[in-house]
Amino acid sequence: MGNENKTALVTGSASGVGAASCIEFAKRGWNVVVNYSKSKDSALEVVKTCKSLGVEVLLCKANVANEADCKRMVEETVQAFGRIDALVNNAGATRFCDYNDLEGLSKKDFQDLYEVNVVGAYQMVKFTSAHLKKSQGAIVNISSISAISGVGSSIAYAASKGALSTMTLSLAHALSPEVRVNGVCPGFIQTRWTKGFLGERYDAVKENIEKASLINKTSLPEDIAKGVIYLAIDAQTTSGQLLTIDGGQLVNQGKL
Repeated sequence: MGNENKTALVTGSASGVGAASCIEFAKRGWNVVVNYSKSKDSALEVVKTCKSLGVEVLLCKANVANEADCKRMVEETVQAFGRIDALVNNAGATRFCDYNDLEGLSKKDFQDLYEVNVVGAYQMVKFTSAHLKKSQGAIVNISSISAISGVGSSIAYAASKGALSTMTLSLAHALSPEVRVNGVCPGFIQTRWTKGFLGERYDAVKENIEKASLINKTSLPEDIAKGVIYLAIDAQTTSGQLLTIDGGQLVNQGKL
């Protein structure tokens, strides 16, 4: 593999926002790293799509909660492409639990979510930072409107995304001026991941959220990916910002 093109490393990119982000980077002519921990077949489909757009692709199995995996993934990326120009921390985990059920979450639930949603992102930043400084690159962390509203799949999930959003601002300070660090806070996203967790409640939840938004829409993965591309490539004077993409759900809450 050559190193002529810029390179984006996207964690959790076998499906959903991560997959869509890889494809959007490929459309811009960037080489991409497709990362998965379990869904190899889905990841291979993303690889196939990106390669069809004329770029080079590295497929990497790694769990971001594992520090050794993070380090290895970065090393393999640099070995393959010679550079890293963008890191998208998209890998995420959740645990569904009603907010009133305080007995429903354990210490381990919090730790498991933090290991992926916060510590995993930090580990990826730690190992990519030198390469991103060299390339004057960018980091985009995928947070959630749960970090702002406190409402989401569980208190543990909202708390972890709140921590990720705050860490995004801290990292923007720590890595300036060479590296821009921003975050995206999506609302409800129409993904296989969301359907899997909500099950038979998916359609009703989606409909209720669409009714509660300003434009009566929820996002597709591609909508979030376009925000990622904007922050990673186009917004060259933007750092330390959190971009909300939620159809106007949060701003409309005062009317509900």
